[in-house]
Amino acid sequence: QVQLVESGGGLVQAGGSLRLSCTASTNIFSFNAVAWYRQAPGNQRELVAAITSRGVTNYADSVKGRFTISRDNAKNTVYLQMNSLKPEDTAVYYCNLRIFPIGWGQGTQVTVSS
Repeated sequence: QVQLVESGGGLVQAGGSLRLSCTASTNIFSFNAVAWYRQAPGNQRELVAAITSRGVTNYADSVKGRFTISRDNAKNTVYLQMNSLKPEDTAVYYCNLRIFPIGWGQGTQVTVSS
């Protein structure tokens, strides 16, 4: 069973930056579009950013221009660079395959203070 491990979250002040990582236990990312999602308390999980196997990216309007998704297939890892963070970015962040999600990881908590 493929495992996903997210890391890199933490507590940061508004305007700060964080870089999240998501590593898969196999090379499943190499052949699939991968996405970052987030879920804030009381809210549904939402799509934040996605990247295709060829490197084409798209973003939620709320993060466009501030977040950057990238991938390193050799490391089975997808990244999310988050700049100019806002308190409304506070959530647990998860990664998964974009089209056919597999088992979810534990996520990584991002907390942005005002």
